Amino acid sequence: MTTGPGDGPAPQQAGGPRGDGSLEPAGRAVPRGRFPHLKRAGDFVYVSGTSSRRPDNTFVGAEVDAWGTTSLDIRAQTRAVIENVGGLLAGIGAGLSDLVSVTAYLVSMNDFGGYNAAWAEYFDESGPTRTTVAVHQLPHPLLLVEMQAVAYFPPLPAGS
Repeated sequence: MTTGPGDGPAPQQAGGPRGDGSLEPAGRAVPRGRFPHLKRAGDFVYVSGTSSRRPDNTFVGAEVDAWGTTSLDIRAQTRAVIENVGGLLAGIGAGLSDLVSVTAYLVSMNDFGGYNAAWAEYFDESGPTRTTVAVHQLPHPLLLVEMQAVAYFPPLPAGS
């Protein structure tokens, strides 16, 4: 049960005259470094590590109350990451159904059950291949999961 492309803004080419295949769909959280969200190489589109971060730099599945107590939700973060990947792909006309491989990074394998349950809301055995690894930490302390992906999405012939 792979979901199709979501609603996404039109893509903006980044990379200038080099034509290096870098793509930056508008309306997304700005990368926290000098790299593109997406990069095309032939018929494949590579998606940089993506989190639950919103364009306003807040995170889905992460709340801090007035006392500073943090509440993190792996299911909400996993759903948001998948939706963010889908939104990036939608920005170039592709979707989650075009994914062929996903690598997920979890801060704690204790979260594997919730992550796996949220994943199953989007994909079944016909979905992309998946590798899940534990990492010491991610770029922000409120993040529990990040994913990078590869989609097969041949470019449309010129004039189509």
